[in-house]
Amino acid sequence: MAEDGTATKRAMMGQAMTGQAAAGLGKPVASGGTLLHGGDLDGARAAFPGAPAPWIDLSTGINPWPYPLPPVPLDAWTRLPGRGEEEALRAAAASCYGAPSSGLVATASGSQAFIQLLPRLCRPGRVAVLGPTYAEHARCWALAGHEVRAVERPEEAGVLVIVNPNNPDGRRFAPGEMLELAGAQAARGGLLVVDEAFADMRPEDSVAPAAGRPGLVVLRSFGKFFGLAGLRLGIALAPAALAAALREAIGPWAVSGPGLVIATAALGDRDWILATRDRLARASAELDRLLEGAGLRVTGGTELFRLVEDARAPSLYRALGSAGILVRRFEHRPDWLRFGLPGPDEAWQRLGVALDDWATRETQPT
Repeated sequence: MAEDGTATKRAMMGQAMTGQAAAGLGKPVASGGTLLHGGDLDGARAAFPGAPAPWIDLSTGINPWPYPLPPVPLDAWTRLPGRGEEEALRAAAASCYGAPSSGLVATASGSQAFIQLLPRLCRPGRVAVLGPTYAEHARCWALAGHEVRAVERPEEAGVLVIVNPNNPDGRRFAPGEMLELAGAQAARGGLLVVDEAFADMRPEDSVAPAAGRPGLVVLRSFGKFFGLAGLRLGIALAPAALAAALREAIGPWAVSGPGLVIATAALGDRDWILATRDRLARASAELDRLLEGAGLRVTGGTELFRLVEDARAPSLYRALGSAGILVRRFEHRPDWLRFGLPGPDEAWQRLGVALDDWATRETQPT
């Protein structure tokens, strides 16, 4: 899944949007509009000019303990990538995700590229996006001329888009349910697009091993689990003809030479992947304890982020911002806040102090 958003940055898109996927369930989604995106520390600094530095950015679901960068040969920087390196990355992705072959894989500079491109390869029709979820899906299908509806449960449409596990609430569908939906979509000549941006923690929940089945497209995001969001790598798994069409539409040199080297090594590093799953599971459990200790209710999430639901969320957002800690808030649900994982011990300590200070103020009589 491409990445989420913060309330401090507004990306202006031209026309007004009458029903964001994150909010207007059951409503048509118009093209254009205003979306909020995560990681905007410049906006946070402007909103909270007195906050202490350095800022702690918990507004994105990115692993704070990134994959250790391997040596990158000088020629990866000085020449254009070759077909061999590109094929090696596709083979590593297929192996890592359990896909049957590299011929079912396309790569691009971030999964956002596929979110924008796929709608333009499909004839305009009816698209249902299961929400609330990452708003770029609905926006990009609408911009490409499709009739888009944000829906609460899967329903018949030419294209059905499901983020699994979902952002921001962590809702999950079992692989069997996904494959049944894919079969129904294929039977009507449609597509099921499954955004698995946060699926690396639990490969047993992924439908990537079924890649190549008619009607199924799977999107994976490299940067979140591997903690290298700046590398910008997205991976699509699709039937061979569609994967080839995506590669053709993306064009040559879709991934940088250094990116090919780093991602191929990371996707093949089984020991690091297993150890990181354990580390993130422990960290998310610790974050739960920290949040619940401040009197907050954790209602969902994944091992890379936790969702809190509380009527006092606006107050907490301001308190954390004043303390130099950025979390994700939601215009359509002001009682929600999403927390990514702190990394260094100092970040955990600062978050704990800020939560304790806020909780103490909230319980004091006015």
